[in-house]
Amino acid sequence: MWVLRQLLLLPLLAALAFAEDNSIEFVGLPRCGASLSDPNKAFKIDLNSNANCVWHIQRSDNQTIRLVFSYFKFNPSSSCETENIKVYDGPSPNSPLLGQVCSNTDAVPVFQSSSNSLTFLVTTNSVAFARNFFVFYYFFSPETATENCGGSLTGPSGSFTSPNYPAAYPEFTYCVWHIQTTENSKISLEFQDFFLELDQNCQFDFLAVYDGLSTNTGLIGKACGVSRPTFESSSNVMTVVLSTDYANSYRGFSARYTSVLPSPPEPDTSLTCSSDRMTIVLSKAYLDSLGYNETHLQLNDPSCRPVTTDQVIFSFPLSSCGTTKEEEDQSITYTNIITLSESGNIITRKKTVQIVAKCIMEKNSTLEVIYVTENNVIQNTTSVGRYNVSMSFYDSDSFSSPVLESPYYVDLNQTLFAQVSLHSTDPNLLVFIDTCTASPQSDFGSITYDLIRSGCNKDDTVVTYPPLEHYGRFRFNAFRFLRRAPSVYLQCDVLICDSNNVNSRCTKGCVSRHKRDTSSYTWKTKAVVGPIRLKRDRRAADHLESLTRTDAEETPNLQQRCSFYTLLFVVLISNIIVVVAVVLKYHNKRLSRYGYQKIQSSY
Repeated sequence: MWVLRQLLLLPLLAALAFAEDNSIEFVGLPRCGASLSDPNKAFKIDLNSNANCVWHIQRSDNQTIRLVFSYFKFNPSSSCETENIKVYDGPSPNSPLLGQVCSNTDAVPVFQSSSNSLTFLVTTNSVAFARNFFVFYYFFSPETATENCGGSLTGPSGSFTSPNYPAAYPEFTYCVWHIQTTENSKISLEFQDFFLELDQNCQFDFLAVYDGLSTNTGLIGKACGVSRPTFESSSNVMTVVLSTDYANSYRGFSARYTSVLPSPPEPDTSLTCSSDRMTIVLSKAYLDSLGYNETHLQLNDPSCRPVTTDQVIFSFPLSSCGTTKEEEDQSITYTNIITLSESGNIITRKKTVQIVAKCIMEKNSTLEVIYVTENNVIQNTTSVGRYNVSMSFYDSDSFSSPVLESPYYVDLNQTLFAQVSLHSTDPNLLVFIDTCTASPQSDFGSITYDLIRSGCNKDDTVVTYPPLEHYGRFRFNAFRFLRRAPSVYLQCDVLICDSNNVNSRCTKGCVSRHKRDTSSYTWKTKAVVGPIRLKRDRRAADHLESLTRTDAEETPNLQQRCSFYTLLFVVLISNIIVVVAVVLKYHNKRLSRYGYQKIQSSY
C-alpha cells in the first residue's frame, strides 16, 4: 500500500513542481541584472558568453537576507577565475566579499547578509555555452527563526526529524544538524520516511548532506521527492541541511544515523611452500597497522628469527622452527604460527594476533594456506595452489574413452569432445574453462582463433557442459586454417574455484571482460592439447610414406643389378684381353718357323 500511495502521489507532485516552476517566471525581470526588494523571490537566470550581470537585493530593517543557489550550471571547462558568481555583503561589488560560486563548487551555496543589502555578480567567459542558474532569497528575522530545527548530535547512534514531522514543515525552513561519533568510525545515515517537494534538480525544497562539519564543501549528495536515500561519511563527522522555499510543503522526513566501525586491515602477507621449505613474507606497513614491528614476532620456536629488509621474511625447513606435522589419508600438513604480542610490559591494550601458516602437501599438488587470527577470530584466508591439470580429447560425449593417438586425425566438421581434468583429492573444487584458443602452431605465436573467451562461446559450434566436480567439458566441430596449415593446437585457460563459494567466477558463466575482476577464483592455469589433423592429410602422408618405402625397397635391387652388370662387363673385358693375348702369341710362333735366306744376285 505504501508503494501504491507513493506512485499515486508522483503525478500530483510533478504537477505542483511544474506549476511552481512556471510561477517563478515573472514579467519585468531583466535578463542580465536587477534590483530587487520583494521579501522573497525565486527566479531562473539564463546567460551565454561574455556576461557581466549584477543583481542587487535590498531588505527591510531588522531582517537578514538568505540567498540560496540551489542549482547552477557553468561551462564545464571554465575556471573559477574566468567564470563565477561573487556575492557581496553590501550594495555593490565594492562591498565585502562573502564568497563565490563556480563550476567546481562542491556544495549548495547559501549566503546571509549582515547589512541591509546584498549584491551578487555573475561573470561568464567567451565560450558559447548555455549557463543556467536557479536562485531564491527571502528575508527573515533571526529571533523568530524556526525552533527545534537543527542542532548537534553525538553518540554511536541517534535519530532526528524535520520540523513539525509528520505534519508539513514550515516555509523558509533552514535547519543544520551536525553529527559526530567516536573516532575511527564512519556515519551511516538512513531515512525511515522521506517526503519533500519533487523536482528533477531539487531546486525548491531539498536535503543536502556533507562529509564533515562544513556546509561550504564536501557535498555527499542532495535529495528531494519521495525516495529513501542513504548516505555514508568518510569520517566520524557529518552535516545535514534542510532548506525549503515558500510553497508546497510536505511532511518532511524521519532519519536515523549509526556509527560504522571500519573494516580491519587486509593482511598483507604471503606464503610459499616447496617440498622442503616454508617462506612467510609480511609487510612492515601491515605490522604497523596492527601496532607491531618485527621485534614483536616469533614462531613456535622463538630462536628462529626473521630476515628484515623492506619486508619481514621467515624462511625455514619444514621440519624445523617448531613446525608441526600431521598426516592424513591423502596429504601431509605442516603448520607453524607467528605470534604478535608485546613483551616486557605488565599490561597491554593491543590485540594478540596470530598468523597461522599451513603447507598442505598432496600427492599430485601443493596447496598453500595462510590465515590470520585476532584473539582466536579468523580475519582473512589466502590460498595459492599448484594443481596437476590435464586436457584430452574423447571419442564421444560420454567422456569415457580418451583419444590416445597423436596426431589426432579427424574429418572436417567432425564433432570433437574435449575435457580438462583436475587431479586433486579435494572434492570441493570446480573446474571452469575461461578461454580456449586454437592455433596452427604449438607456441601459439602466429594466427589464433577463439573458441571460448571469458566463459563466452565465440564459435557457433561450441557447446559447453555444466561444471562437474574436477572436470570442465566442451565440444566443437573440427576446422582447418585457411593457410593450409596441417595442424591445429588447442590451449585453454582454466580456473579452479571453491564449490562452496556461490559467488565464485566458476558460477558466473559468460561475463564481459570489464566485469571479470568482480568474481573470484582460487587458481588459474593453462592446458594445451594437439595436434589435430584432417584425415585427408593423413592419406597424403600415408601415400608419401608408401612411395618412400617403395623407393627404399627398390634401391638395394638396383644396386645389386648394377653390381651384376659391372661384373659381367669386367669379365667380358677380361676375356677379350685373354683372346687378344692368345692370338698375338700364336702369330709370333708362326713367324719363328721361317728363316731368312739371302737371295743371290744374278749380276
